[in-house]
Amino acid sequence: MKKSFCTLMIFAFLFSVQSHGQEKVKTGNRIPILAWYSIPPDQTTLARYQELKESGITCNLSFFNDAESMSHALDIAEKAGIKMIVYCPELKTAPEKTVSRFMNHPAVAGYMLRDEPNRSDFPELAEWAKKIRKTDDKHFCYLNLFPNYATEEQLGTKSYQEHVDLFIKEVPVQFISFDHYPVLGDSLRANWYENLEIISDGARKAGKPFWAFALSVAHGKYPVATSAQLRLQVFSDLAYGAQGREYFTYWTPLDTTWKFNNGPITLEGKRTVVYDRIREINKEIEALSEVFLGARVISVSHTGIIPQGTRPLTELPKPVRSLKTEGTGAVVSHLENGKNSYLVIVNRDFKNSMTLFIECDNNVRKVFKDGLSAPANAYQARVEVDPGDIAIYRWNTEK
Repeated sequence: MKKSFCTLMIFAFLFSVQSHGQEKVKTGNRIPILAWYSIPPDQTTLARYQELKESGITCNLSFFNDAESMSHALDIAEKAGIKMIVYCPELKTAPEKTVSRFMNHPAVAGYMLRDEPNRSDFPELAEWAKKIRKTDDKHFCYLNLFPNYATEEQLGTKSYQEHVDLFIKEVPVQFISFDHYPVLGDSLRANWYENLEIISDGARKAGKPFWAFALSVAHGKYPVATSAQLRLQVFSDLAYGAQGREYFTYWTPLDTTWKFNNGPITLEGKRTVVYDRIREINKEIEALSEVFLGARVISVSHTGIIPQGTRPLTELPKPVRSLKTEGTGAVVSHLENGKNSYLVIVNRDFKNSMTLFIECDNNVRKVFKDGLSAPANAYQARVEVDPGDIAIYRWNTEK
C-alpha cells in the first residue's frame, strides 16, 4: 500500500460579513490536498485534470514511465490549475539534469523519491535528496513513511519510534509524511492515535510540518470509504496539526492481491460515490483553512475511552468553562493561529453521533464547516456531533 505528499497552493479569499451575527472566517491560504496514485499517464487530458480539480484536489501524484510523459502532464496540469509531484525514472538516474529540466515549470510542486523506505534506504535517500535540493531548494522532496503497524523487517529498526527518529535525523526532507489506514471493517485500529502522537511530536521537535492520509479506496479488509470514516481521518489528522491532506488513492489501481475497488475514480474511469464524498469534504477543508493552516498545537487530549499512547483531557483553556462527552469519546485539540485560539473536538466514533456538553465565556464563537461563525452561547450547551465529525470554537487571543 502506498501514499504521498503535495505542495502548498495559495488562494486568496475575501472577507465577507453576513447578517444575524454570523461572519465569514478570513482565509488567506488553502490547505493542500494530494491525490496519490492519480490519473494514469494514458489518461492525461485536460478534461481529466479539470475533473480532478473539481473534486477539491490541489496536487497530483501520478507515476510516469519517462520524462517526456511527465513533461506533457505538467503542461496539462498547469492549464487545469493543478500542481504536480514529479515522478519518472530519470529523476533517479539523472537527478540534477531532470530537476534542472522541470524546476521552473509553474505546475511543479516537488519531487517523489520513494514510498515507505526501510532504515537501510536512508543513506541513499539522504544523498538523493541533497542532490535535488542543491539544484532546486524551492520545491520539496517527497518521502512517505510506514505506519506503526509495519513489521520490524519492513522498518529495519527495533521500534517505530526509532524508525521515525532516524528518518528525521538523517533524511533532509522539508516535511514528514506517513500513512496509516485506521478503519478495518467496522472498527478502528487501536494504535492509530499513537501513530499520530509519534509523528506530530517528531515533526514539532524537528521544526517541520507533517502531512497525513485518508483511505479513499476499498481493498482487502478496508471498506468502501463512508463520509464519516473520511471525516474522522481528515479531522483527527488536522486536530493533531497536519498541514496537508493526502488521499490513497484517487484512481482505483489494478491489483489481483489487494483487489482494490471503489476509489473516487474506477479502473474504467467512472466516478463513484467516493468521488462525491471527497469533493464535499474537500470543500469543508478549504473553508476551514483559516483554522488549521499554519496552526500551532498547544495540546491534544482525549475524552471517553482513552486510545493507546494518548493522554486524557485534564485541563481546558480559560474561555471554555466546561466540556463533557458521552459515548466512545473525542479528540480535543487546542490550537493557536494568528490572533485566534481554537478548541477542536472530533467525534472518534464513525458509526454513532456523540453528545457534547460545552459551556463557554461570552467571547467564544462557534465555527461552522462552511467558514461561518456565530456566538457559542447562542446555542444550548448540549450539542450533537455527527459520526466522525467536528465541532470548533474560537476566541481572540490578541492582547
